[in-house]
Amino acid sequence: MRFLYLGQTSMGNRGCEALIRSNSALIRERVPDATFLCPSENVALDVAQWPQHAAAGVEFVAVPGYSNRLLWWNRLRRVPLMGWVKPPRRPVDAFVAEMLPRCDSVLMTGGDIISLDYNQFSLFHWAGLVEAFACAGKPVHLLAASIGPFTKSPRVERLMRAHLATYASVSVRETPSLAYAAEMGRGDAALVADPAFTLAPESWEAPALLGAGGGTLGLNFSPLVRETRGSEESKRAFDDDIVRFIASVLERTDLNVLLIPHVFALDGSPVNSDRDYMAGLAGRLPASDRLTALSGQLNACQLKYALGRCRYFMGARTHATVGSLSQGVPTCSIAYSVKALGINQDLLGDARYVLPTPDVSFGTLWAHLDRLVAEEEAFKALLAARIPEWKQKARTAIPLLAN
Repeated sequence: MRFLYLGQTSMGNRGCEALIRSNSALIRERVPDATFLCPSENVALDVAQWPQHAAAGVEFVAVPGYSNRLLWWNRLRRVPLMGWVKPPRRPVDAFVAEMLPRCDSVLMTGGDIISLDYNQFSLFHWAGLVEAFACAGKPVHLLAASIGPFTKSPRVERLMRAHLATYASVSVRETPSLAYAAEMGRGDAALVADPAFTLAPESWEAPALLGAGGGTLGLNFSPLVRETRGSEESKRAFDDDIVRFIASVLERTDLNVLLIPHVFALDGSPVNSDRDYMAGLAGRLPASDRLTALSGQLNACQLKYALGRCRYFMGARTHATVGSLSQGVPTCSIAYSVKALGINQDLLGDARYVLPTPDVSFGTLWAHLDRLVAEEEAFKALLAARIPEWKQKARTAIPLLAN
């Protein structure tokens, strides 16, 4: 059986890479001869990132282009006084026509693509592709996703209610999305776990400080969460508080600090790059042999290995926190959307280890580190009990793909 992935364009986002690797492995546990078509905006770079992709049944293909109709819609809706214009249906274009005979089923992955976390253009681009394949007779599955909410735009919410009816199956990775899916007419949605909980780490020669001193605090901050702060003054305050926090950790504790980027382009572009953003923060600090940043084109499995060797982790990228939690590391999730809150509530029972992005300050960062230290043993014991269950829970999405 051959599956086509949608919602994926590059391995530069190691969370997306983790989803493709783990979903493919989980499906092959049940369907050993399954193969996968995975869109890639730069096949050569993605092949270098994952040399063993063919052995995993994965073939990289060109990414779907944007529909000209949708491009015109996006321009038109910005014209003053034009009001709401319904996004156009995607035609059976070159990408759809090429993939239709090559796949048996379509998997909408990417985690939070079916939401307003990015923008309406992105949402309707991927939703349009889903609907094009469904209208052509291919079963399409929304796999281990977060959904919405779309309540900020009632018009979008009405369109997405109809969109969700398109899927042969819907599985979600946290209870807020399950409840919202039911409100949107998908009471048959299944609650599963994020497949990246099952991703296997890959050992490599990680920095020596990971095993030194009083252990290592891993940190992940991203320009994505910085952008949610609105004003330039607020963004600068965000930066200043992070720098002050790192300096204080080095001064007041015996912890090492490792900066762990989880999204950074394979071609070196600084756009949306955790690595470039955190390098700028580190550049404001005095040199220290207890502070370093991961560099090089590390893949998702290698980053997970480094995350697992941290004593504590505080991170903004969802799949960075999944990587640490799944290895028993006490973790603070710096949250900008429903997914981090939902994953924490489901896995840990509440949201006390979640730090909402608007609340990030020197004081709140320090308070959350204090909590990780004070509750370290209880946190690790809870994860030891829950993670095996969560890995099995991730597998429950796969039988739904037979629909």
